[in-house]
Amino acid sequence: MSNQIFVIVEHLKGNIEDITFEMLGKGKEIAGATGGELVAVLLGSGADDLAGQLGAAGKVIYVDDPQLAEYNPQAYCKAVSALVAANQPKMVLVGNTSMGMDIAGGVSVANNLPFIAYASGIANDGSTVTSSLYGGKMNVDSSPGGDGCVVSVIAGSFPADAGRVEGSPAVETASADIGDLSIRFKQLIEPEGGDVDITAQEILVSVGRGIQSDENLPMAEELAAKLGGAISCSRPIVDSKWLAKTRQVGKSGLKVKPKLYLALGISGAPEHIEGMKDADLIIAVNTDPKAPIFDYAHYGVVQDLFDFIPALSSKL
Repeated sequence: MSNQIFVIVEHLKGNIEDITFEMLGKGKEIAGATGGELVAVLLGSGADDLAGQLGAAGKVIYVDDPQLAEYNPQAYCKAVSALVAANQPKMVLVGNTSMGMDIAGGVSVANNLPFIAYASGIANDGSTVTSSLYGGKMNVDSSPGGDGCVVSVIAGSFPADAGRVEGSPAVETASADIGDLSIRFKQLIEPEGGDVDITAQEILVSVGRGIQSDENLPMAEELAAKLGGAISCSRPIVDSKWLAKTRQVGKSGLKVKPKLYLALGISGAPEHIEGMKDADLIIAVNTDPKAPIFDYAHYGVVQDLFDFIPALSSKL
């Protein structure tokens, strides 16, 4: 086993996702503490220009293949598995995203490596990994051991700025025998535009399960209007068809960065946090004092939202 820390670069439509920079920052810290080497693994076709944004890494391994031009879970898994088998890194960091979860499990099985999912913390020397369970209500510490491991990292766990370093890292071109694929990329389907673009709003009043019924949405919409903002929501509200998909904040919805994010009755699942963690000011209202959303909020109110909304509305 080598003393390398692999970070699998996640990118889409020419843009590197923030989770990659989070992992690069943490990976650099681990490599520095252990005397190891941080390696960014970049897959694609004609995507080598992205290497200049990966200056936090000591080296970039770039695999250029037409079958990697668009994200294909089978192709990516084969390519990463081959690189891991050839280099035997100490740790492979993958985003705990829809893309990363496709890759991590397959790489773990192909290389007979332990897989630690939903990581929210990693010791400076990589000896301990803290995982978030039950929607963030419980943490568990795992010791990967010395034979390598795969770790999927929850977005927002580490500061992205620590890994956002431009430069000219050494780029090593590698090939991967991807072979025949049973999965084919057909097209990227993006959400249609809605009546309100929540990504452009400076103020969002976001509702979760705590709203209880679609009949209670008007009071939240009235509050949003008084604040000069718009209403958004967590995934359960969309799944219940109470609001349109274009209003959903989170990993499977939209990423927002308003000046104010008022979270009403939202517990704070990692998937939701990923979409709103960069808001300038986060105020959370929940009856559960141990709700994970309070770990990310600047201000928290432990109260029933049906008491909070009228009280705030009257002040406005």
